[in-house]
Amino acid sequence: MKPELYKPGLRIGVVDSGHSAAQRVQVIAGRRFSLVEDGLAESDLRDDPLGHGSAVIEAIGRRAPVALFCVAQVFDQRGVTSALQIASAIDWLVAQKVRLINLSLGLRQDRSLLRAACAAAVERGVLLCASSPAQGEGVYPANYPQVLRVTGDARCAELEWSWLNSAQADFAACVHGTYPGQSGASLGCAALSGHIAAYLVEQPEANNEQVIEYLRQHARYRGPERRYRP
Repeated sequence: MKPELYKPGLRIGVVDSGHSAAQRVQVIAGRRFSLVEDGLAESDLRDDPLGHGSAVIEAIGRRAPVALFCVAQVFDQRGVTSALQIASAIDWLVAQKVRLINLSLGLRQDRSLLRAACAAAVERGVLLCASSPAQGEGVYPANYPQVLRVTGDARCAELEWSWLNSAQADFAACVHGTYPGQSGASLGCAALSGHIAAYLVEQPEANNEQVIEYLRQHARYRGPERRYRP
């Protein structure tokens, strides 16, 4: 399906813990999704309690400086979220007319409402990038069809990514950022979202299939890292 063209500016959706004060100028819309006794509550954004969302936005923005962000806050100060919060955040971001949604998070269990939210977003032409662990069982939403599974790759420098095409992930990217304590698959996913955003700035009419083909063709590494074991 050909994506709608959203102007002015490329809108990137981020489902995470929020953003920093310095990033406010890049954020054009924000919403907080929290659990209450009778379901879900929506409210204004609060300060990022974890720094995780701020690190994700920084990683994307460093590779695509002109991107604009719509931020859906789903984590509390404990770093806990739910399928209901994530699904509601995705629905809201689609309504904000984002082109790409970064999901540097993962749930162990499949939930029908989360699966449906991802499918509806993809049907609208939105590209979803979700983090996937480098080892062990997969997580959701990365495990859903048409969601790009992304992890970290220590081989990759800041402007590089790899096409893994493995049981664990489709792509991987740089695991290092400028926020202390933030690394791994979450930042790898954010870095790849940044590379995609940079491409979409230059090629705004590209559909999801063309984006994925571009990533394959320009990957610095192909296949997972092979480590010698004596």
